[in-house]
Amino acid sequence: MKKILRIAVAQLNPHVGHIKKNIQAMIDATYQARDVLQADLIVFSELAVCGYHCEDLLMRPDFIQTIQAAIQSLIVIPNIVLVIGLPVLSTDNQLTNRAQVFLNQKMMYDYTKCHLPNYGIFDEKRYFSSGDQLGIFECYGLKIGLGICEDLWTPKTFSHLKESGISFILSLNASPFDMKKSALRQAYFAEQCQLHQMSLLYVNQIGGQDDLIFDGGSFAMNHIGQIVCQLPYFEESLQVVPFHIDQKKWDSRPIMILTESTEKTLYQALVLSLRDYIKKNEFQGVLLGLSGGIDSALVLSIAVDALGEDKVETVMMPYHYTSKMSLEDAEAMAATFNVAYSILPIESTYNALIDTLAYPFKGLSKDTTEENLQARIRGILLMALANKKRYIVLSTGNKSEMATGYTTLYGDMVGGFNVLTDVSKTLVYQLVKWRNQQKAMIPQRVIDRPPSAELAAHQIDQNILPNYTILDQILTLYVEKNKSIQDIINHGYEKNIVQNIVQRIHTYEYKRRQSPIGPKISLLAFYRERRYPITTPNTVTF
Repeated sequence: MKKILRIAVAQLNPHVGHIKKNIQAMIDATYQARDVLQADLIVFSELAVCGYHCEDLLMRPDFIQTIQAAIQSLIVIPNIVLVIGLPVLSTDNQLTNRAQVFLNQKMMYDYTKCHLPNYGIFDEKRYFSSGDQLGIFECYGLKIGLGICEDLWTPKTFSHLKESGISFILSLNASPFDMKKSALRQAYFAEQCQLHQMSLLYVNQIGGQDDLIFDGGSFAMNHIGQIVCQLPYFEESLQVVPFHIDQKKWDSRPIMILTESTEKTLYQALVLSLRDYIKKNEFQGVLLGLSGGIDSALVLSIAVDALGEDKVETVMMPYHYTSKMSLEDAEAMAATFNVAYSILPIESTYNALIDTLAYPFKGLSKDTTEENLQARIRGILLMALANKKRYIVLSTGNKSEMATGYTTLYGDMVGGFNVLTDVSKTLVYQLVKWRNQQKAMIPQRVIDRPPSAELAAHQIDQNILPNYTILDQILTLYVEKNKSIQDIINHGYEKNIVQNIVQRIHTYEYKRRQSPIGPKISLLAFYRERRYPITTPNTVTF
């Protein structure tokens, strides 16, 4: 009689909508688990067959039919129990988020997700109908609890499963990354496992999907909240976790979980996001404007680490206000990272456009229009080069700039992906310093110099915006924590500064709606999570 149940955790990187590719990856993992790792059971993540989140692909009947047909090639694999996450159309024509259990082509159990999240980045009630039954199936003499992501974030689920006398819980997840998610996740489940004296196997996916990042970090936790197995973050992995059938506990000892630095974790997340966006969308490479400033330096570093130096090209586009330091540092970084580098001066193009606009501009004084014209010329050149080479342009604006509108529409905002869209300016500095600690690649004076758009003489960011440390603290309070202006002032910030920042946030909503997509890393990012109307007063009285 079997004493140990060997459970394979398949932490894979699904490609949303690419059913054939996902199924093949699941088939490969199943054979590896059965034949090499000697696993008795393999468990995949939530909606592993189609990837998360498919959005309105789920509304297409032909898409769901393709999924149902495709899993037939997976469930025929004999002599191993398969726990599969997929969408299923119910008999009453309602789409459901399921976990199905198969052995030797026969379905052992069919569970429908009961708790559908509908907050933040989640919109599951748009697509799915919920179930109303606890997930429990029997396997090798064990009663195993089954939940899908949000089900287990509902404490009552633990209570009800405990009352049912299960041996442990399998949790299938597609849990998106943010800076605090991993610690929150482990703390919550440790509390629930300890409270209910239950063991848990938490299975998560990895990968980048549009603006979302999935960090993996699947784990097995014992009944007193200790982790006995931890899969890596930001990597695909297939590992076996043994469960002692008679003793009803993991056949493994608690392990020490090493905490990585915030900067390393975020850098890995951004690298994974960019790599998957480029590869899954089959772009040939990336192109970016290398200004000699810290933002483009960080984007360059992430791009090379994600794709390799041969897939990255850079362009410096100087004008009168481009400093000698910027030219030197851009060239030095291109050489250090060993990427293609070219210089395209924009003076003649700028002069030609000013000549064309001379009559309609007659009698009007110079203002930011002329500054923005420089940025827009650069945007045109980048897009032309990208079109010709079948590359994608990486824009380089950070979250602090995007929040306050300190960007040029159709200028430095041009691009198909912005890896820094949810990265504040202060965090940009932290990430660059961390990257240089691994290997010095970015000149120190790029870090030390005052940031400037270099669109006018003697221009620096802090002549227009508050100090970035103060700005980013106020943005966190207003955008991520929904604090009122008065609440923020009560935190010790100057009234005029707070009102000005909040007004800019609301004024430039229209710009952000036209900005490139980029990865979410904060507790609340612009794009999916923060949906404000464009046409409103500059509401600085909240």
